[in-house]
Amino acid sequence: MFFKKKKKSISKNPFYNSGENLVIYFRCDKCNETFRSHLRKYYDIAVDYAKGGSMYSLQKEYIGSKCQNRIQISAVFNRAFRPQTYEITGGSFIAEEEFEKQS
Repeated sequence: MFFKKKKKSISKNPFYNSGENLVIYFRCDKCNETFRSHLRKYYDIAVDYAKGGSMYSLQKEYIGSKCQNRIQISAVFNRAFRPQTYEITGGSFIAEEEFEKQS
């Protein structure tokens, strides 16, 4: 029997453009802790030379304060920092409004 890996993402782009940063909001699958992370475009997101330098890639890992669950986020962006692919493991993307309600 074959099992499909469940992709965890919201239907729209989870990366909010904020000047020199991209902001993401997500929740831990284990303890429901919510996170907001500011990613610096030219520091946290690196040029992907394997793709000829025309794309950027992101690999981040987060551990919250409530549990030791690891949340991994990976993404590939074009030169305008629009995500081409993105994936989250150990958590799920949430909208900014949902994060603000819980804060």
